[in-house]
Amino acid sequence: MHNNDIQPLLDIMVKLRDPKTGCPWDKAQSFETIVPFTLEEAYEVADTIERMAMDELPDELGDLLFQVVFYCQLGREAELFDFGDVVDKICNKLTSRHPHVFGSLEGVSAEQVKDNWEQIKAKERSAKDLHSVLDNIPVGLPALSRAVKIQKRVARVGFDWAELGPVVDKIHEEIDEVIHEVKQEEISQDRVQDEMGDLLFAVVNLARHLGVEPEQALRQANRKFERRFRGVESLVNQAGKPMEAHTLDELDQYWDEVKLQE
Repeated sequence: MHNNDIQPLLDIMVKLRDPKTGCPWDKAQSFETIVPFTLEEAYEVADTIERMAMDELPDELGDLLFQVVFYCQLGREAELFDFGDVVDKICNKLTSRHPHVFGSLEGVSAEQVKDNWEQIKAKERSAKDLHSVLDNIPVGLPALSRAVKIQKRVARVGFDWAELGPVVDKIHEEIDEVIHEVKQEEISQDRVQDEMGDLLFAVVNLARHLGVEPEQALRQANRKFERRFRGVESLVNQAGKPMEAHTLDELDQYWDEVKLQE
């Protein structure tokens, strides 16, 4: 039987944090200590969706929801906020940001919705005394995701290339600068890292212009590499000699064989 009432979960959370009878681990947690688990659960949701494992998704979404409930219990104990406050905040935000659904605006296009959304968010930033378009971008985001947010913010005010050519040219320019640094007689690892950061930022910009989410694309590339390398390991085992005893050319041949089998 499905339960659409959040209260049982809130009650479980209260019991887990009960000072006398609660779980020692749950009682020991704080806002700060839970953050890594929240990020992990969010990535597990993303991974489940990307694998199209929809039978696993309710379980993973439950784990993520529990993170929200945990924060709300901590907020309640500190007399800062509770679950009801969180629900009120998101309901008010969604209704105010969708006047074409809940207000007087009707029959607007998707582009008009986007423009109106940006105007509303600009007003919200102004109300929060946020003066830069870069204000309020979470520093705890994965670097690739944060780079996308930074680039999208500045693009809203026209700081962006309108065509793909300059975006690609910038990547080649950054590659040249990386190579220049590694060819120095005395290599500065700090400068190499700095130039590599610029290169990655430029690649993120290309992904954004192509409508690709770089964090998702890299996770996909990781999975593909893992799958193919495991195939190489299988062929190495069949050959009957350790991987270290193979030449790189032999391993490359295994790699090509695995790719052909996909």
